[in-house]
Amino acid sequence: MQDHGPKTNFWIGNAILVVAMVMLLLMGAAWERLGLLALVIWVALVIAGLYFLMKDKDGSPNLPG
Repeated sequence: MQDHGPKTNFWIGNAILVVAMVMLLLMGAAWERLGLLALVIWVALVIAGLYFLMKDKDGSPNLPG
């Protein structure tokens, strides 16, 4: 059986980053309503998205030689 964990984490990370991108596009309205909290939420979304994308990386480079 295949382990679907890494692929699931990849898609979760991408979905979170899409939400962060949409929030960035609407940051003007979010900033008017939430102030600095909007920036804090956006940074937290980006960190969470990158965490899920990089969660299953082993750190070894894939360079030849």
